[in-house]
Amino acid sequence: MILFPKNFQKLINHFSDLPSIGPKQAERLVLYLFKQSREKTEDFAQDLHDFATEVRFCERCFHLAEEDNFCAICRNTKRDQTKICVTEDPLDVISIEKTNSYQGLYHVLGGNLSVMSPEEIKRLKIDELIARVKKEKTQEVIVATNPTTDGDTTALYLARTLKPLGVKVFRLGRGMPTGGDIEYADGITLSSALEGRKEM
Repeated sequence: MILFPKNFQKLINHFSDLPSIGPKQAERLVLYLFKQSREKTEDFAQDLHDFATEVRFCERCFHLAEEDNFCAICRNTKRDQTKICVTEDPLDVISIEKTNSYQGLYHVLGGNLSVMSPEEIKRLKIDELIARVKKEKTQEVIVATNPTTDGDTTALYLARTLKPLGVKVFRLGRGMPTGGDIEYADGITLSSALEGRKEM
């Protein structure tokens, strides 16, 4: 049974692939797009094309970038070049930046080291972090992985790996509840956690 035109259904399938979007909600979203003016729909399509072709991971820290393959933070020479804050994903960087409490650099791992799957270390950007610490003027690494079992496992691994390189390694301090997610923490909580960071 054919319920929707082919191109309509293709969009529904794409929207259904997004997190927290079910088939019914995807149908409503596509119907909403269909009801918009052609100009607005074409603008949306162009923005999606630009997103796919121009947004990439920063070659230095693996945050989101567009220009020159480096993110705006890495291009900012006024940032504290001696500090690197390590996060699990780019949304954590955004959350920390919104606090205006940190002026150093970042390094996005792309996930965490699962207790159940230690071999996943190969897919994380840990080797790249080690190379940066060796090459750059890094004096302090702040591990801002989520306060979960996997986040703590990742933090311990990073501390054991980085401390022999002569840098101080810190973990976010009080304020972040166990099992929480940095992405959803409020600014006051994150600022408190940054200020109260503890050396590992």
